[in-house]
Amino acid sequence: MTKTSHRIWKYGDNINTDVIFPGKYTYTISHDPQELARHALEDLDPTFAARARMGDVIVAGRNFGNGSSREQAVTCLKHAGVRAVIAHSFARIYYRNAINNGLLAIECPPIVDCVETGDLLKLDMAAHEIRACERTFAFAPLPAEVRVILDAGGLIPYLLAEL
Repeated sequence: MTKTSHRIWKYGDNINTDVIFPGKYTYTISHDPQELARHALEDLDPTFAARARMGDVIVAGRNFGNGSSREQAVTCLKHAGVRAVIAHSFARIYYRNAINNGLLAIECPPIVDCVETGDLLKLDMAAHEIRACERTFAFAPLPAEVRVILDAGGLIPYLLAEL
């Protein structure tokens, strides 16, 4: 188990990309990481961007990241310091964008009903376990191909390292 505890932000089902990163900024904000981070979850939780800390974890319900395929919905969370998103399930495109951009996305349905915002969890990638609520939750191991992309920080850094 990691020695680091991660603070949880909990949200519900069907959190779409428009509330993860508001669509009104899609073409008006540059790709400046700090500017993207300032608008993370703005329409869902106006306090998130100001209060998020490096290493925080989002726990959410079903279909996290549904909606458009905009990458800002991943990168704004990553640059806000989010270590991982743990959800009951992910929208397919969001899940792939998370991997491509180096944001850990884990499906672990049982944890959703256990935790609340402000709780702490410990994440053990080697054992494929999450410890929270005085319980241990197992999750499916990530494929080796996904792990190397995440370890590199995303698909582009991975490909550049392979050149």
